[in-house]
Amino acid sequence: MRPFRKILVATDFSPASDAAFQEAVRLVRESGAALYVFHAYEPPSSLAYVPAGVYAEGARAARTQAKEKLEQLMRGMSLAYVWVKPVLRKGIPEDAIVQAAKREGVDLIVMGTHGRRGASRLLAGSVAARVVATASCPVLTVRAAAKVVSVRRSPAA
Repeated sequence: MRPFRKILVATDFSPASDAAFQEAVRLVRESGAALYVFHAYEPPSSLAYVPAGVYAEGARAARTQAKEKLEQLMRGMSLAYVWVKPVLRKGIPEDAIVQAAKREGVDLIVMGTHGRRGASRLLAGSVAARVVATASCPVLTVRAAAKVVSVRRSPAA
């Protein structure tokens, strides 16, 4: 029996999501599972009155931009011998991720975490933490690797 049949990887197109995508592809290759690449987008919100046509155009533009980024991500990754399905949904990311996982019947959610701490986590919140708390399947969080900065000294003259 394979450990995973279906894996959903959630992306917000950040470096943390890229690391999660790489890990999900590795797991898919090891297990032979299907891969669902998921992105949730939120249409622009407005605090003031906006004519329906203007709002609809903004929502279409948000969807088009998200679809293009998802397609670009799929083209940029090596997915040979991997069954993959892109999934794009409108909604609050943490809710949409959990709903998509249920709808697709996935065995595992893989997602990146930005590793925020303190005030930035308090203000921005943590989508990953909310998914972990509400998902009905296991969730693997992957933190983006720290950037290595190389300092090169010039030889003394």
